[in-house]
Amino acid sequence: MKKITTVLIASAIILASFTTTDGYKIGDKVIDFKLKNIDSKMVSLADYKDAKGIIVVFTCNHCPFAKKYESRIMALDSKYKSKGFPLIAISPNDPAVVAEDSFENMQKLAVEKKYAFPYLFDETQLTAKAYGATKTPHVFILQKEKSEYVVKYIGAIDDNSDDEAGVKEKYVESAIDNILAGKSVNPGMTKAIGCSIKWKKS
Repeated sequence: MKKITTVLIASAIILASFTTTDGYKIGDKVIDFKLKNIDSKMVSLADYKDAKGIIVVFTCNHCPFAKKYESRIMALDSKYKSKGFPLIAISPNDPAVVAEDSFENMQKLAVEKKYAFPYLFDETQLTAKAYGATKTPHVFILQKEKSEYVVKYIGAIDDNSDDEAGVKEKYVESAIDNILAGKSVNPGMTKAIGCSIKWKKS
């Protein structure tokens, strides 16, 4: 426990030094994070040595939009993990504000729904702030360039949060398909639709 606490503090200090008020933009290189997974093991981007990129999704337990998108998030990991783009889900919410988003409830949900991807707890909220995440869900697609990860897409999963059958534009799938085809990502940004992140009260 002492070792994990030390790592969390060190990661927080590093992220704090790079955090901006606006978060990452398209083309920015991201700073690695080290966050606790629901199995209590620490996870970082550096763990994905063979990945071509990462789908980072800020999401949570309680938000109705996160619940509507849950099966689509799981499907993205299933479809693109084998193509070199695994998915990492991160819950940034303060459980003191919404108890349903506690680490223990994250563990229960991941087991119940059989998540095949990490579901990390951003306890300090510094990772969400560094990325500029504001909603759940809020997606950031990172492409590995040499040994660094570069932001290629920021925004929504698709254009219809309410009705998956009515989706006309699959933004995340289109972005990754274009990256894999060596094409530019267009649009690079869309408006994330979801619940506001529940920040710690100062």
